[in-house]
Amino acid sequence: MNWYLMVLKKYAQFSGRSRRKEYWMFALFNCLVCLPLYILGLVFHEDTIGVIFLGLYFIYVLAILVPALAVTVRRLHDTGKSGWMILLCLIPIVGGIIVFVFTVLDSDPGPNEYGPNPKGA
Repeated sequence: MNWYLMVLKKYAQFSGRSRRKEYWMFALFNCLVCLPLYILGLVFHEDTIGVIFLGLYFIYVLAILVPALAVTVRRLHDTGKSGWMILLCLIPIVGGIIVFVFTVLDSDPGPNEYGPNPKGA
């Protein structure tokens, strides 16, 4: 939970670097919130409760959009890539795979042009 809150504290901070753990714990928590809301919304789609679940899902996604973009840019910075590489996601299929690979890569050892190594090494 601390990793998730750390990302929210850096709400719109697109500079600096983020560790893999920070990025992936944030992604995991988002999946644990979004999937149940979306599935419950689909299961109960004919009832009012389904509309409520889908509404909560969309509100959560909108609220978390900027922090998610910011932590992804910081994660790309940690691997030595420009934050603009996130635009590769606009390329169908291949772009998302490329950005996924970049987020899985290990940090650049030592400081890079985006700041010191967040691992402290």
